[in-house]
Amino acid sequence: MTPKEKAKKLYNDAYMRWCHELSHDKNVLTAKNICIYICNEVLGYMGADRGYAFWTEVKQEIKKL
Repeated sequence: MTPKEKAKKLYNDAYMRWCHELSHDKNVLTAKNICIYICNEVLGYMGADRGYAFWTEVKQEIKKL
């Protein structure tokens, strides 16, 4: 799975599970913030040799959505 695909999957999962506001803009922002939080958590537990570059790129792709 590419970083772009992973970013889309995380975003879609977050949007469907945790975004229930009437405002689409709030839902988009909430989903992105959840995904960025997840990426930061993953990055905090791994070393540079265990996927750090992948998750950093996933985080950048989420910001582009």
